[in-house]
Amino acid sequence: MNWLITGGCGFIGRNLIHFLLEDEESHAIRVVDNLTVGNRESLQMVTSFSERKASRTATNFPKKGTVELVVDDVLNGGNALKHAQNADVIVHLAANTGVAPSVEDPRHDCTTNVLGTLNYLEAARHNEVKRFILASSGAPLGEVEPPIHEELAPHPKSPYGASKLAGEGYCSAYYGTFGVETVALRFGNVYGPFSSHKSSVVAKFIRRALEGKPLEIYGDGTQTRDFIYTEDLVDAIFKAATISGIGGEKFQIATNKETTVLELTDMLLDVLKENGITNVQVKHGPQRQGDVQRNYSDTSKAEKELGWRSNYQLKKGLFESVRWFFDKENT
Repeated sequence: MNWLITGGCGFIGRNLIHFLLEDEESHAIRVVDNLTVGNRESLQMVTSFSERKASRTATNFPKKGTVELVVDDVLNGGNALKHAQNADVIVHLAANTGVAPSVEDPRHDCTTNVLGTLNYLEAARHNEVKRFILASSGAPLGEVEPPIHEELAPHPKSPYGASKLAGEGYCSAYYGTFGVETVALRFGNVYGPFSSHKSSVVAKFIRRALEGKPLEIYGDGTQTRDFIYTEDLVDAIFKAATISGIGGEKFQIATNKETTVLELTDMLLDVLKENGITNVQVKHGPQRQGDVQRNYSDTSKAEKELGWRSNYQLKKGLFESVRWFFDKENT
């Protein structure tokens, strides 16, 4: 298959590229990234690649088993039409991520997440791309009694949740109106390798522990999340891109397990201790604006329609994540 991955230099993108290059089938991969979060060196950690200027029209997709980088912003709608030529699937990962940045600058969050998604839906429509995968989250649902599932009415609590809900809405509309086979995947809290730049709780805690800095928990730590390891996540993306008959659908992609931040912290401290990092301090700060208190997912729809379920237990995933950070520090 020919894969176009927006935001491919980022955390999830690099995990997906690694997954595809390890697959027994030979895939061609084009990455579109503006390099504001990930960069060329980030992508080089996963694979060698060629680079094409965004202004030059692509006559052919990269060769099977190779990766091409196009440095461009998803807000360049005209270029999106060129980049998507001959793609079989678009995986739209590029986004302004997280609640806090959206609270600080709601307009930027909206512009990037809504118009960026629209541009690549248009690219899919005009190039007859077979499948469009949107990276979404549980944020569109807001503060609801978990477990969250696909049939709950959305009530976003943050600008980020609103922008992701708009993206899901456009995916539904493009399937209903134009027949673009869209699939929205609502990711849980993702953690794992290639997350050194991330501000999400697992990556930030590991990074701070290695730097000898205290771990800061927002609020009392009783807030819950559903933590999913990257290897499980990219398997779900692959299935969503290749399984027939799921156009227009959305799926919760998580572990169906509720974990408090305090429980996560205790487990991570044990894993760090096993790896020689001791005396890690933990402190509490004020609760963040826009955060929901409880969040975990019912993943039965994904299990039934995608034949997917998570396999990594949290402690194993944390151990693998810590080892990746150690290996990165020592290379």
